[in-house]
Amino acid sequence: MKYIDAKDLHYKELNKLIRYEEDTHVTLTNVMGQRFIGCALEGKNIDITGIPGNALGACLNGGSIITVHNNCQDATGDTMDDGEIIVHGNSGDTAGYAMRGGKILIKESGGYRMGLHMKAYNERQPLMIVGNRVGSFCGEYLAGGTIIVLGYRENGNCPVGNFCGTGMYGGRIFLRSNELPKDLSPYIDASVATIEELESIREEVTSFCSLFDITNIDLDKDNFYILSQSKVNEYKKKYTTV
Repeated sequence: MKYIDAKDLHYKELNKLIRYEEDTHVTLTNVMGQRFIGCALEGKNIDITGIPGNALGACLNGGSIITVHNNCQDATGDTMDDGEIIVHGNSGDTAGYAMRGGKILIKESGGYRMGLHMKAYNERQPLMIVGNRVGSFCGEYLAGGTIIVLGYRENGNCPVGNFCGTGMYGGRIFLRSNELPKDLSPYIDASVATIEELESIREEVTSFCSLFDITNIDLDKDNFYILSQSKVNEYKKKYTTV
């Protein structure tokens, strides 16, 4: 394992050190807002203490895991293709923007436009799980993949802000909640998740809760809603889909 002290390093210098390091496991200390950490990385694991800046793991490729032992800023996992990003704190806005594969796991909460225009193709099925809540426009223009918001600190209250799923024309959003968002678009189908639908996420949710030591989630007892595209979705007509 290679240790790199990021204190006072410009983001370009830091990213060059990571990219050309022969060791496949790199630990970064004293990270203070450096951008693009792990951008387009493949086959390398990064552990981060401190707070990374925007576009952490942008365009991330397979065989890579980025773990943040604190919060992260905006655009985490922007257009990522594969791999995992694990955040033990909160995320800023637009995490998972246009991601087309891989996983983003956030223990606490996320900002606005989480999962904006996520998409899927054949076996590429991106996944985002947020432990607590997210801001407005979650899943905006969602085209594929799955977003799960668990609201583990919300006591059954709706764990998303305004305009959840606006413009979605594919994919699924699961909300652990006793109430639906009050301003859902008429072009979104919303219903209580069936046993079969919950089974499809059981393994991922169980693994998430084990990873972050979250003990108050029960797929067999808690109420989950699932949001999906409506059969009369006007937005779908504007896009070419597979």
